[in-house]
Amino acid sequence: MNQLDRLKTFTTVVADTGNFRQLAQFAPQDATTNPSLILKAVQQPDYAPLLAETVATMKGRPLDEVVDAVLVRFGREILQVVPGRVSTEVDARLSFDTAATLVRARRIVGLYEAAGIARERVLIKIAATWEGIQAAAELQREGIRCNLTLLFSFAQAVACGDARVQLISPFVGRIYDWAKKSAGAAWDEAAMAGANDPGVKSVKAIWQHYKRHGIATEVMGASFRNAGQIVALAGCDLLTISPELLAALQASDAPFERALDAGAASALDLPVVHHDERSFRWALNEDAMATEKLAEGIRAFAADAVKLDRLIQDLQR
Repeated sequence: MNQLDRLKTFTTVVADTGNFRQLAQFAPQDATTNPSLILKAVQQPDYAPLLAETVATMKGRPLDEVVDAVLVRFGREILQVVPGRVSTEVDARLSFDTAATLVRARRIVGLYEAAGIARERVLIKIAATWEGIQAAAELQREGIRCNLTLLFSFAQAVACGDARVQLISPFVGRIYDWAKKSAGAAWDEAAMAGANDPGVKSVKAIWQHYKRHGIATEVMGASFRNAGQIVALAGCDLLTISPELLAALQASDAPFERALDAGAASALDLPVVHHDERSFRWALNEDAMATEKLAEGIRAFAADAVKLDRLIQDLQR
């Protein structure tokens, strides 16, 4: 049994890509996308016609509506390959606007439903700001399931659990990146690998908290830099993995065991934690890594959203 097949015995495997033609070979259950992945895909020859076709059908419509139509078109193609769900992201430029996030999320779900896809197969991806979490809480009450992304801190995870969101995506690799850069010459790669990886430790702490206190929100580790980080989280609810790392797992038969056990986590002595807006903002402020990576992530996704806008505008001329 290769590592990918073994991982599937412990964890739901999700593909992290906009390149839907790569998916079948890995047989993931779900798939996730983000603005950067969609931008990368539409610039490839295989997918450029799909972009042009979608833009042509939206002639005369406002730019934001065209963008959502493009995102949903890719999501629909992905859902023809995966049996489960697809995550489609709300524009990162709305990360601090609850009302605007609600409008875009409802429209995205409406586009899927108009195409005959049940909302249960769609996760609306929203940045885990306070405003984003409040939008997700309202959407969940409406039966629209949400995936809270750009999640780097325990405080964000607690607030998402309080909001009863469907799923969170804590970022392993970006936490690792920050810790490694901060340590500089003192960084010991071997000592900080596997279970000692700071990104792995962060996801494990969140997952244990949820299991101990019966929080139903799913935990999906994301943003991996190497296969070792993935293996160290075997047993997590879900893991979303790039095609490159899916291929690496598929090519290896090195043995590994379950790393996270729900039964053991439920017996841990962990305090109950909740956050209101004031305590959330303070806890996030006190976490330099999470503050920096959240802001950086929103800026990067927003920049790619601008680039996608420009590609679409060029096609509209």
